[in-house]
Amino acid sequence: MFGGTAVIILLFLNNAIFRGAGDASIAMRVLWVSNIINLALDPCFIFGLGFFPKLGVVGAAVATLIGRTCGVLFQIWMLTNGKSRVRLLARHVRIVPKVIGTLARVSATGIVQFLVAHVSWLVLVRIISSFGSLAVAGYTIGIRIFMFILLPSWGMSGAAATMVGQNLGAHKPERAERAVWVTGGYNAIYLVAIALVLIFAPHMVVGLFSADPQVSAYAADCLRIIGYGNLTYAYGMVMVQAFNGAGDTMTPTLINIVSFWLCETPLAWFLSHKTGLGVNGVFTAIPVAQTVMTVISLVVFARGSWKQRRI
Repeated sequence: MFGGTAVIILLFLNNAIFRGAGDASIAMRVLWVSNIINLALDPCFIFGLGFFPKLGVVGAAVATLIGRTCGVLFQIWMLTNGKSRVRLLARHVRIVPKVIGTLARVSATGIVQFLVAHVSWLVLVRIISSFGSLAVAGYTIGIRIFMFILLPSWGMSGAAATMVGQNLGAHKPERAERAVWVTGGYNAIYLVAIALVLIFAPHMVVGLFSADPQVSAYAADCLRIIGYGNLTYAYGMVMVQAFNGAGDTMTPTLINIVSFWLCETPLAWFLSHKTGLGVNGVFTAIPVAQTVMTVISLVVFARGSWKQRRI
């Protein structure tokens, strides 16, 4: 278990190094290598194909560990062969207390930022559970589809964070600001196109994952309602990551607390239990919270204090 956890940490840590250095393509190749090996070994270890032992469900875990280990080995090879922008040498492997302290300071609020968002999603599940298992199933399918749809947007947001960090490091704050607006525009184009599908044809999307009419109805409502917030969320998510890229992890943490804990969670309970919206009240709280996040982010971003951040 410890070994598997260490591999996961290294996989994400090394990919963050590549993305931060502007080598996002290497991070992508690492994930391709890791996941292809995982997919190829899954049936081998689960069903005992050929000379592989039949391990059942445990086989899936073994295949995942092997795939991720290969990914980490590929990362180490890329970091040491001089072909990436960051080259790791033996003299670099040492403990530097000052650097460790800086990393701990910057990452602490980042960890809280991550927890705030995910705890909020768990609370929404708890609220929805009061409407029955079918509602929970529909929400789960809908939110999983939405998270998958957001993957390109997260990629663009991560790119914006990298560009902000690099340009601020080069003392070019105007280029950093322009990178955020341009990335937000491209993200908006993508998410608005997706929103049109989610709003006008959600059943077509949900039908690929569920044949139960009641579950599909909940999932379709979830996607349709969330889709209305795509335009604002396109800019909000980019700006939140831009603050992170500038080293200002406290600002997005506070924005997340306001939008998720002070807005989304209480609003979801109120709309679902105190109005006639029911489960749709929970779904409605999501785009409202996303809009609140975007408005706050725009105000803070326009002030420009993030340009003076020094890590």
